Amino acid sequence: MIMLQAAQGGGLSGILMIVAMIVIFYFFMIRPQSKKQKEIKKAREAMAKGDKVVTAGGIHGRIKEISDTTIMLEVAPNVTIRVDKGSVFPTVEQAADAQKNK
Repeated sequence: MIMLQAAQGGGLSGILMIVAMIVIFYFFMIRPQSKKQKEIKKAREAMAKGDKVVTAGGIHGRIKEISDTTIMLEVAPNVTIRVDKGSVFPTVEQAADAQKNK
């Protein structure tokens, strides 16, 4: 009998523990990641012709042309490549300048 009562009381605390873990995961993992994704999206939308960028593959270049889904990058004089807009990030220098201008 004693063990049965202890098991019933432990069920409620177990549920509370699971809810607490979900809340902790949300505030420490999910929420910061979604904020970071919004910042990256905002930076991509603010890119303009002439900006220096880096692709996900590590290629540095200057934006020559922007379309809806792709960007034309000039990586050397008279050498342009077309990359997906989702794989392009502003350079570290430009990101720092954007933070200063806020």
